[in-house]
Amino acid sequence: MLSDIEIAQAAKMEPIQEIAASVGIGAEQLEFYGKYKAKISSELIDRVSGNPDGKLVLVTAINPTPAGEGKTTTTVGLGDAMRRLGKKCMLALREPSMGPVMGIKGGAAGGGYSQVVPMEDINLHFTGDMHAITAANNLLSAMIDNHIHQGNALDIDVTNIVWKRVLDMNDRALRETVVGLGGKVNGVPRQDGFMITVASEIMAILCLSDDLMDLKKRLGDIIIGYNKSGKPVTARELQADGAMAVLLKDAVKPNLVQTLEHTPCLIHGGPFANIAHGCNSIIATKLALKLADYTITEAGFGADLGAEKFLDIKCRFAGLRPDAVVIVATVRALKYNGGVPKTELKTPDVDSLKKGVVNLKKHIENMQSYGIPVVVALNRFDTDSDAELEAVRQACGEYGVPCALSEVFAKGGAGGLELAERVVHAIETAPSAFKVLYDEQEPIKDKINAIVTRIYGGKGAVYTPRAEKQIRLLEELGLDKKPVCMAKTQYSLSDNPALLGRPEGFEVTVSAVRVSNGAGFIVVETGDIMVMPGLGKEPAANRIDIDENGVITGLF
Repeated sequence: MLSDIEIAQAAKMEPIQEIAASVGIGAEQLEFYGKYKAKISSELIDRVSGNPDGKLVLVTAINPTPAGEGKTTTTVGLGDAMRRLGKKCMLALREPSMGPVMGIKGGAAGGGYSQVVPMEDINLHFTGDMHAITAANNLLSAMIDNHIHQGNALDIDVTNIVWKRVLDMNDRALRETVVGLGGKVNGVPRQDGFMITVASEIMAILCLSDDLMDLKKRLGDIIIGYNKSGKPVTARELQADGAMAVLLKDAVKPNLVQTLEHTPCLIHGGPFANIAHGCNSIIATKLALKLADYTITEAGFGADLGAEKFLDIKCRFAGLRPDAVVIVATVRALKYNGGVPKTELKTPDVDSLKKGVVNLKKHIENMQSYGIPVVVALNRFDTDSDAELEAVRQACGEYGVPCALSEVFAKGGAGGLELAERVVHAIETAPSAFKVLYDEQEPIKDKINAIVTRIYGGKGAVYTPRAEKQIRLLEELGLDKKPVCMAKTQYSLSDNPALLGRPEGFEVTVSAVRVSNGAGFIVVETGDIMVMPGLGKEPAANRIDIDENGVITGLF
């Protein structure tokens, strides 16, 4: 059997202008990055703004195994299947981060015969958006330290700077650093640190902005730290917002690529869902809705993370109303949630699967609580037994939700026809009554409690003294009337990755609370969550290589 990268390299791609033409985009509205990828001009976005919106389908998942459950693969295959049904469909996906590409995954553009291409480009430097975000973030860091070095007219408290540098790579050694060493000529020594680029507030701003001018305003609203009187200092006060916007002037434009079956796909923005809001850009999603009858998008990790943030943050800001939610489940993840060790997931075990299926039930209940029709996609692996697959189908029947077997990895769009038909039927027969979970004007702790009790299924939250102090400060400054972005482990409904299945009676520990003022939300860090991942013992980078002919291997 061919590997993912071999399948992608053998693909017969169509010129990107032909892909664009299939949804009414002219070549004059494209900014070409070679033959097979392009950025969309702002002119087109303005031109189609009056078009009616198509239907919006969100793809999410149950709590995953460390290897992931094929959410992007399912999303791509569903889009291809929709086109096979004769539907005018577009995808709206996130850009992969090179951290996981070089870390555990080796790539994040789908898999098998359900991929977006050119796969190598998408997984690596693509059109440079990640680099632009990294540069804009670190420009602000440089201007902070330069301002202090040059006299500190804003009276910035060097012990209370909250802005960190970023790098789009897993590098645990950079989590905590000291800058300014080496004497007066090198600046003022202070403690600093790095986050991964996809966790940067600038990434969130890019994804949540309406256009370039909205992005510029949001950049100016970034709070970099506090002065010695305890008042917030913004990027606008440092006069950094203009230059940062210049660095992002092209990155704010969505990127157009295609699937193996030539379905148009907008890939734009890439925040992680366990440490950021985990959704692609509002600009790309809204554009796809104007160009197609069906837009298929995804949110990262399980529905407790990416989907909750998609619905309570992105939809709130953008005025989006999803028409259906697809929850991706796998036999192996259900067995994992039933207590089966990672090393034994390929062994048939119906009893453990039945124990773990409660995790799926909770995610179904959560998505239904938002008033949206739910369809379960059972992503098939070659190690799944017929008895295990049937057990999942039976459980979905008991839960009153449609379940479709998805074989898009092996068969492409043809393997997703049942899923596509179920999704179309759900949209046509059960209109969405979407509503958000909480009022953003509520106190911070009330919003956190709503998520912990109603989405995670816990009994509440406990707060470290540091978090308590941070919450009081945000309330005093009037910065508390915003939605919350929970940062927690993806492996459990709780903040403890060892609590699998559907845990109850637990408390979530809130360790830190900070405002992303430009993005417009409050970040709530729980448990031991890290905003700069590390590489594993055998990172994917060990297997990635290139030969004398330029052929890349190891990306899957």
